[in-house]
This record gives sequence, structure tokens and C-alpha cells, in this order.
Amino acid sequence: MTPEISAGLAASGIQMAAQAKDYCMFVRGECLALARMEDGRFTSIGSSGILTERGLAYLVWVDGKAMLSAHGSRTEATAAQVDAIRNFSEDLKNTISAADEHR
Repeated sequence: MTPEISAGLAASGIQMAAQAKDYCMFVRGECLALARMEDGRFTSIGSSGILTERGLAYLVWVDGKAMLSAHGSRTEATAAQVDAIRNFSEDLKNTISAADEHR
């Protein structure tokens, strides 16, 4: 990971929680996302989710309602959870995209 990406993540309060051969896991608060790397560059960012008592839950929309879907169950998402997931996703994407554009 480049120093620019590290600095951007730190400025956004996002931490790299784990790294495997081709993947990095990023977290902020209860939000989590995986990103794929190839040749030192991020090639894709997976969907962001939020950690719940049932595990990782993804934000889905059902009949216009925000829901958290985890392990075959769905619960209604709060406005704060929706905002947290959206903001985390946007900050992670913007940080990684901006740094890759400067390469």
C-alpha cells in the first residue's frame, strides 16, 4: 500500500485490519469492506457491511426500506447505520481511487 493511501485512510479514520495474499480488510467503527489487490494496486472494492450480533450484514433495499441482511435474516436498518455504511464506502472508494489516479 502506498504512503498516499495510508495517509488518506488515516485521515478518514479507516484502518487496515488484515491483509492476505491478494486482499485487504478495512474497518471504521462497525463498518467493514474487503478490497482486492494485484501488483500493488487495488483492483476492486467489495460491498461494505456492518458488524452485527449475527455477523457481517450488508445493506439491501426491500420495498423501499433499508434492511441489514446477514446469514439469511433481515432486520430494518437505522438511519445512522445507513449513513455509516454509505459514508464508509464513499471514503474508502475515494481514498483508494484518488491515490491510484496519481500513479
